[in-house]
Amino acid sequence: MSRIGKKVVIVPKGVKVEVKDSLIFVEGPKGKLNMILSPRIALEIKEGEVLVKRATDTKMDKSLHGLFRALIVNMIKGVTDGYKKELEIIGVGFKAAVQGQVLNLNLGFSHPVNFPIPEGIKIETPKPTQLVITGIDKELVGQISTEIRSIYPPEPYKGKGIRFAGEYVKKKVGKAQATGSGGK
Repeated sequence: MSRIGKKVVIVPKGVKVEVKDSLIFVEGPKGKLNMILSPRIALEIKEGEVLVKRATDTKMDKSLHGLFRALIVNMIKGVTDGYKKELEIIGVGFKAAVQGQVLNLNLGFSHPVNFPIPEGIKIETPKPTQLVITGIDKELVGQISTEIRSIYPPEPYKGKGIRFAGEYVKKKVGKAQATGSGGK
């Protein structure tokens, strides 16, 4: 039996969970989320609890059992608390600014990079070198933060680029230091 899947999901007050056909709807104070359920997974909704059940004991069903329970917990947490990712921009003259629904990044390229902010995501720049990405969908927050990071990932020689807050970038020794004094 899936250890994660057999745990009961507690639904906090102010959150509504419904199942219609093969869709699950979760509504809370921060917004609404929905997801398609696998036909091999069934939900039993009681007062303040959701129990995830599977069709058989095959390996695939066991893995789906734990997966869908975790996804439902993430949806509930998203509509109550929300999710947040922080990014740091390292480099001389590198900065970011939000202009309407576009994130404008100056990263040392010959042109500024304009990143359109999708619906359901909020991006703030408390400092020109700091980005805070928030939203109710954990998957979307993670995806957008990874896409922004991939525009200029941190490079290993000087450490310039966009990185997650607290991310450690292992630096390499440059060519001049690695070969020594460069004699004959």
